[in-house]
Amino acid sequence: MEKRFIGNSGLEATVYALGTMPLGGGSGWGQEDEQQGIETIHAALDLGINILDTAESYNNGRAEEIVGKALEGRRDKVIIATKISPQNTEPATLRAHCEASLKRLRTDYIDLYQVHWPIRDHSVADALATMEQLQTEGKIRAIGVSNHGVQDLQEVLATGAPIVSNQMHYNLLSRAIEAEIVPLCQQHGIDIIAYMPLLQGLLVGLYDRPEQVPPFRARTRHFKPERSEASRHGQPGAEEEVFAALRQIRAIADDLGVPMVGVALAWVAAKPFICNVLVGSRKPQQLVANIQAALEAEKVFTPDTVAELDRVTEEVRLKLGNNPDYWQSGEASRSR
Repeated sequence: MEKRFIGNSGLEATVYALGTMPLGGGSGWGQEDEQQGIETIHAALDLGINILDTAESYNNGRAEEIVGKALEGRRDKVIIATKISPQNTEPATLRAHCEASLKRLRTDYIDLYQVHWPIRDHSVADALATMEQLQTEGKIRAIGVSNHGVQDLQEVLATGAPIVSNQMHYNLLSRAIEAEIVPLCQQHGIDIIAYMPLLQGLLVGLYDRPEQVPPFRARTRHFKPERSEASRHGQPGAEEEVFAALRQIRAIADDLGVPMVGVALAWVAAKPFICNVLVGSRKPQQLVANIQAALEAEKVFTPDTVAELDRVTEEVRLKLGNNPDYWQSGEASRSR
């Protein structure tokens, strides 16, 4: 599997990474199965994946705990990326939460420590200075951010902290970052880690109509707000454009003779500004099938394939605009 460096961190990670948000159960994910989570992580390692992404907030720390248990005896072969929640970034609190993550992960260092969402209630400068101190102490190897828009990223860059990555929601149906965020990141040597590359199953081909999508997965601005009681965006959605694009993506996949899931993953990986694609899976067989489909698709992908997929999803991109927060909109957007 291809490897790419994450910014100038010196961390060389496989282009496909395991996203661990579903591990440990929790709202929307169903009953917890720790052993299944461990087996999924082991399946990722067996596939050659060498980077796992998690967060302190994923299922109240359970995802980190499962990662820690799964990596017993194999820690030195894996890049661990985790995230601190913005409300926990006051310096003393940040240190305490970093130590708590280290304990749950059963390690004495974190390879990539990321600010999960932009900091609003604490000093950005103080938080980044604390992360740099932790880096100097060897507790973290590299500093990244997540869900940071142009204004947010500029505020972070103004601190002088060595930011190597920005983790963003990005897939065939979620292309907001292309307009402004990608150029700014490229200007400063910051790579993008893509999460939700399958849009929670939408790009796997599981659903033919918006009515089939479970409410937990229909909270984004792709859908009408009435699709989910948990919807917060208040926007009209883009259901007509989304499902028209899905039909065309499926047709392209059929023409290539590869699964739709592989086309969706390979398209993200083909973008030069992407360093890692987070593939979230709860079951080992699901992860293996998705990664194998992606590698199969890569063999038949051409620049024309990428351009055609860009074309058939352009109306969705235009309808949803440049707001990278797909759950909230307007002044409520968490990414500025």
